[in-house]
Amino acid sequence: MQLEIMDTTLRDGEQTTGVSFSPHEKLSIAKLLLKDVKVDRIEVASARVSKGEFAAVQKIAKWAKKNNCLNKIEVLGFIDGKQSIDWIKDSGAKVINLLCKGSLKHAKEQLKKTPEEHVTDIKKSIEYAKESGFNINIYLEDWSNGMINSQDYVFYLLDSLKDQPIDRFMIPDTLGILNHEQTFEYCSIIRKKYPELHFDFHAHNDYDLATANAFAAIKAGINGVHTTINGLGERAGNVPLSSVIGIVKDHLPNVKTQLDETKLTKISNIVESFSGIRVPENKPLIGENVFTQTCGVHADGDSKNSLYFNNLMPERFGRIRKYALGKTSGKANIQKNLEELGLVLDTESLQKVTAKIIALGDKKENVTTEDLPYIIADVLDNGQIEKSIKFNHYLLSLANGLKPMASVNVEINGKSHERSSVGDGQYDAFMKALWKIYDELGKPHPVLDDYSVTIPPGGKTDALVETVITWKFNNKKIKTRGLHPDQTEAAIKATEKMLNIIEHQNIVKSKQ
Repeated sequence: MQLEIMDTTLRDGEQTTGVSFSPHEKLSIAKLLLKDVKVDRIEVASARVSKGEFAAVQKIAKWAKKNNCLNKIEVLGFIDGKQSIDWIKDSGAKVINLLCKGSLKHAKEQLKKTPEEHVTDIKKSIEYAKESGFNINIYLEDWSNGMINSQDYVFYLLDSLKDQPIDRFMIPDTLGILNHEQTFEYCSIIRKKYPELHFDFHAHNDYDLATANAFAAIKAGINGVHTTINGLGERAGNVPLSSVIGIVKDHLPNVKTQLDETKLTKISNIVESFSGIRVPENKPLIGENVFTQTCGVHADGDSKNSLYFNNLMPERFGRIRKYALGKTSGKANIQKNLEELGLVLDTESLQKVTAKIIALGDKKENVTTEDLPYIIADVLDNGQIEKSIKFNHYLLSLANGLKPMASVNVEINGKSHERSSVGDGQYDAFMKALWKIYDELGKPHPVLDDYSVTIPPGGKTDALVETVITWKFNNKKIKTRGLHPDQTEAAIKATEKMLNIIEHQNIVKSKQ
């Protein structure tokens, strides 16, 4: 069985509170979804929302037409006479997803229509859409409530529309009320009663059952599933594309898709950046820590014939397995991280370093792989890491109506250098002054990839702020952290640590 995947990140996903994609961002995501991830179709907008939405659809439609995939671009339209259809036609799109009422309650109480009146209105919209050159899909909004409370209405709707020029009937669990047993039952009923029709299932995650419901729908023979990147969507969101990839490939071997799972991490990161909605660190397949072993017993088992591996190998998704450093770490965790850094310790030294990391974990300190050389140097006092770069002095200024300014005095291998710069923020000004020095010295510097600030709850302004910064340098990522009551100071501490890591790496390379 070939399963269709329609991704609605750019329509339903954009209904996440606080999320609004620009036309350029929408086009970028659309290209990645269709060309890299290889989903079958994408829903990119709702008709008549805004001028920005119209501009976005125009951009996507123009690109899709040039790349022979205009039939994969879908726009939500409404049963509103000619208005939605004309809006979508003017945008250049050619597939309309008409929103109809899939429950008697919605038809009677929201539209104030009888079933017969609603069907008449739908048929008028279908006729005009067909005359306008559209391919047509139909949403049966609130279908799940319709199946629970008014199945006769649902069957009346489908009987009335099954001979219309409709490509797909899309059955949403609009309010996320179903469990997997109900989903299987209702999808099975629909499939058996209308075997000639194409059905898509659209899951919402209000009870955290969207993935289970998508699984049940596919087992019941549904032809397609709607997803969003990172599970974006209204309220608790939609079923994540990543979860569908996992269950189809590993739990439904007779179901096939054309998805490229190796591109999953890339598009997840981009949508995270564009949306501003952070992916939880433990979110399956796409969370930062889901391929990280924390327990020392697990790390030890992985060294002995991969005892704690499962089918979700990180390499499938463009990731690598990591071993966390903290209070539950054992020597095996430390050893795995040492191997990554190319460092070797004798048994006694390894025990001392392990004890130090466990002690830091007890204090709720986060320890990264990049911290390990510093811990070794501190515990063993062997001078493995010298602080070649020091921020001697810096002055940060912030004034209303003026751009922030920073003056930086940095010592690099014993020589002092000083520069000033303005920036869009205090840290930005600091970094621009610092990079002036680096550029004048001809020293390469990394690119900031991610910036995360954690502020303890409780409203204490003197509490320690943790700033974690991820950098890209020589095709590798370096993550460093700083602690300080001031957010910018914490970021500067993280920056100094990063520069010393790079400097140490360069020294080691020059000696090889």
